[in-house]
Amino acid sequence: MTPAARVSAAISVLDQVLSGMPAEQALLRWSRGSRFAGSGDRAAVRDLVFGALRQRDSLAAIGGSLDGRGLMIGHARQTQQPLGSIFSGEGHAPQPLSADEAAVTPPADLPDDLPDWVRPQWEASLGDNARAVAAAMADRAPVWLRVNLALTDPVKAAQSLADEGILTEAFADLPSALRVTQNERLVGRSAAYRDGLVELQDLSPQLACASLPLRADDRVLDYCAGGGGKTLALAARQPKARFVAHDALPARMGDLPERAERSGAPVRIVRKPEGTFDLVVADVPCSGTGTWRRTPDAKWRLTPEQLTRLTEVQAEIIDQVARLIRVGGHLAYMTCSVLDSENAAQVAGFLERHPGFSLETDQSWTPLTAGDGFYMAVLVRNA
Repeated sequence: MTPAARVSAAISVLDQVLSGMPAEQALLRWSRGSRFAGSGDRAAVRDLVFGALRQRDSLAAIGGSLDGRGLMIGHARQTQQPLGSIFSGEGHAPQPLSADEAAVTPPADLPDDLPDWVRPQWEASLGDNARAVAAAMADRAPVWLRVNLALTDPVKAAQSLADEGILTEAFADLPSALRVTQNERLVGRSAAYRDGLVELQDLSPQLACASLPLRADDRVLDYCAGGGGKTLALAARQPKARFVAHDALPARMGDLPERAERSGAPVRIVRKPEGTFDLVVADVPCSGTGTWRRTPDAKWRLTPEQLTRLTEVQAEIIDQVARLIRVGGHLAYMTCSVLDSENAAQVAGFLERHPGFSLETDQSWTPLTAGDGFYMAVLVRNA
């Protein structure tokens, strides 16, 4: 496919997304109907679509309309590409710009690419960093790997990846976290990944897991385990601890047995946790506002009603797990949100309902300081 044909494809996919179809579904539909497109074409179209969704409102302002064509005109203008060669109408290229499209003058102050209803909470939660974090969400998220210290060390893992053309650099404050700087799309097929030497995991949850209290023989419950990334990270830190994984929707843990075997981590999967635990990790369902770089269409699909329901579910979950923590044990409450209503305010509500707990520490991460937006509070049960 030519660059112009890729833009045409992106316009088609974006129009479906803007009509309500999830981006992944729209891309899959296009891919299945475009057998001529190679892997490079599919990756390029995906990048165009996701890049446009990250900056939806600002690109629409630059391009003159909030549709696939307007977003791609905005993208071409923003990146200073020759509009005439892309929008030529030749072959599979988009049609030339109309007089009205050509006459569009971008506003001096571009939108911040946040839903209007989210902005007040965003600003109240992030304070002076609100605008900078919103701007950071316009960038593509880096790929981070976690080195499995139970099987190897960061130097050997990095060398194994480099042998297959995947270049990385270690994070200074956590050497087991490797940022992929070249050939990130090869990671899933690499020997290091296949042999469990590395796992895909963003930097922020890596930092969170690295700071949790964990001892040999501790009973650890990952209550909202999903794919089990945090369980595996903790197991790599302390292989002698005993790990239990649970999820309200067990199908979400479908990949966990294979991942655990690959990583050499013994993890017991249960439908109903029993007894008490030294550490319970509750990475609760949330708005995902901290991961909008990775799932930019979710930013535009989230509604106030959904956020309200999510905060209710979060409170229900941490109320449920309170009884599973032994006296002296810890609850690690986590979200991939940057909104206070899901983070510090949620923890404050829990402490009011459960006076036997106290806050030991809490921390927030944003793309300005680490990887994705992420929050963790560590609470201890005193009685």
